[in-house]
Amino acid sequence: MAQLDMLVGDIKGNTQKVITAAKQAKQNHQAKVVVFPELTLTGYPPEDLLLRPSLESRIEQALADILEQVHDIYVVVGYPRRINGELFNSAGVIYNGSLLGEYAKQKLPNYQVFDDKRYFSEGQDPTVIDIDGVKVGLSICEDIWHPEPIAKAKEAGAELILNLNASPFHIEKMGERELLLHKRAVETQLPIVYVNYMGAQDELVYEGGSFAVNSRGQKMVQAPWYESGLFVADFMIHDELSRNVLPRVEVCAGDVAKALTIEESVYQSMVLGLRDYIEKNRFKGIVLGLSGGVDSALTLAVAVDAIGADRVQAVMMPYTYTSSMSLEDAEEEAKLLGVEYSVLPIESMVKAFSDILAPEFVGYPKDTTEENLQARTRGVTLMAISNKKGYMVVTTGNKSEMAVGYATLYGDMVGGYSVLKDVFKTLVFKLCHYRNSLGYVIPERVITRPPSAELAPDQKDEDSLPDYDTLDQILHMYIEQDMSAEEILATKQFERDTVYRILRLVDINEYKRRQAPTGVRLTARGFGRDRRYPMTNGWHIGE
Repeated sequence: MAQLDMLVGDIKGNTQKVITAAKQAKQNHQAKVVVFPELTLTGYPPEDLLLRPSLESRIEQALADILEQVHDIYVVVGYPRRINGELFNSAGVIYNGSLLGEYAKQKLPNYQVFDDKRYFSEGQDPTVIDIDGVKVGLSICEDIWHPEPIAKAKEAGAELILNLNASPFHIEKMGERELLLHKRAVETQLPIVYVNYMGAQDELVYEGGSFAVNSRGQKMVQAPWYESGLFVADFMIHDELSRNVLPRVEVCAGDVAKALTIEESVYQSMVLGLRDYIEKNRFKGIVLGLSGGVDSALTLAVAVDAIGADRVQAVMMPYTYTSSMSLEDAEEEAKLLGVEYSVLPIESMVKAFSDILAPEFVGYPKDTTEENLQARTRGVTLMAISNKKGYMVVTTGNKSEMAVGYATLYGDMVGGYSVLKDVFKTLVFKLCHYRNSLGYVIPERVITRPPSAELAPDQKDEDSLPDYDTLDQILHMYIEQDMSAEEILATKQFERDTVYRILRLVDINEYKRRQAPTGVRLTARGFGRDRRYPMTNGWHIGE
């Protein structure tokens, strides 16, 4: 099971990884078969690269290179394939210079983050290949979520199912996959090998975790999560059927990696997502604003865990309303994590902006404009450092804030990537405790003090928002579960005015979220590819 981290669009590089991995599987593990994930040769998801005119010739060359360079091991690999003018999401079986057969994905997902129907035609028929005396049925990702493709493969004689995947992470997804494979194995009484992609592509994270179940649906082998590599599944093949030995082909017990908690899986997804984004886009490092608050503290820890302290710079940009507590805590966080730390006061910059704008503001009272000016000054400062040093700015806002627009365009929203984009505030606190359990890097006072943007005297987040426990429950119901205002009120947990106010804030701030940087997807309803609402619309809450 080759769960490898590919680079989308790098067909030559990905092909070389396949060739190298296949040779290692044979030499180091004495494997007879090596199975790669869905669309391995292009990386996943290739999106509109699939529409490029040269795609076909590049894939043909990639397959030719594998056919020429890999011998004495069966290679099962995913790629796009054009046949009679139609593009298919395909899996091929290669052995000793021959393409023994190809399978075209039958079930094309077109929901959440998936757009298969934009690019591919549906396959219709099963593909069963004789691999070293075993009749192996091929399937790709979404096929396993439906009974028909696997049933067709069994009818065609399959004794074993190989399922090639690019299944992105979201909370609870690991358990869903296990239940699904259990169901399919029990239905067909066939063992199934599930090989998943590993790595990150823009906002999507693929955590690996390839595994195999026996014909009774019991998990026998579990590869590690968040680890690229080759992982072995052994099979027993009986010479003849008997009443006591069914079926003829069965997966043997093997290594089973430890299950992860929600906090572990979310944190590792954040680290992997940020690391791959930085490395694959060749940024020299990361720069972020360190406020002394819990969000920036967690973001800093993730950044250091992703690429190392020597490539991370934290910048404290104090203003009149920045408390001494924030200054002390930010400095302690930077020291604990060993990053470069700068203190750049912004009073003179804000004053310069204010002086220039004073004629325009005559006759207008002070309001959030002055608060936003502070945030935008910080954004300008971070972007200047980014331009000069080649570091990417990482923003520190969380999902609760972005949901209700509690963020400043061109201010604290400035940056190339958002680590906490899909993390509600209540989960932020849990992740801080989890990270401290690995090593103390976030001062306890940062976690326990009341959250504040510190853009006005004695400001607290709860002056503008409900407490985060209340806010996050409402947001979860509205965003994750698509519940209406009246359905939320029917739970009898919240005041009517609070619910309607929060839902209105979510709706009217779509324009901000459209301009927010990309960030790692952690839930089944993340902002961006998952949740797509029009910025301009006349939908009325509660009707």
